[in-house]
Amino acid sequence: MQQTSSADLAEKIRDIPDFPKPGVVFKDITTLLKEPDAFKRAIDDLAQRFQADHIDKVVAAESRGFILGAPLAYLLGAGFVPARKLGKLPGKTVHAQYTLEYGTNDVEMHTDAVTAGDRVLVVDDLLATGGTVGATIELVEQLDGEVVALAFLVELEFLQGRDRLKNHRIEAVITY
Repeated sequence: MQQTSSADLAEKIRDIPDFPKPGVVFKDITTLLKEPDAFKRAIDDLAQRFQADHIDKVVAAESRGFILGAPLAYLLGAGFVPARKLGKLPGKTVHAQYTLEYGTNDVEMHTDAVTAGDRVLVVDDLLATGGTVGATIELVEQLDGEVVALAFLVELEFLQGRDRLKNHRIEAVITY
């Protein structure tokens, strides 16, 4: 396997100033995703980190988490579970609410998506404040799954999301 350089991959991510509001610098991962070699290297890097963890399910947060979670589940030989925005799933669900800078949001998952004792990897594109992933962890725990680790393409260390998730193993390919 080719050695992944996180600095090389970080160069593939575009900064969008003042999005979604003034003062925020948005990390646009689509510029990395569109390059086959960079996308493959990022997914392979994450998959390698969890090969020995015997993951049963990969739970990914809507929507960019799906882009990473599905190929990770495939490479790890695990099932893929989407954690969706409220009202998007047709069956019986569990839900959790989390706080944003400007309000709250909800995430939900089917009640039969994770079974008691499943070893779960929670995936999202970016770790900022930890709100989305914290709510996703809550969904897994409501169904008695075991969160083995958290995986991200990008971590924004200055927002201290890791502090909110300190009881969990966190792996990120790129940190800012």
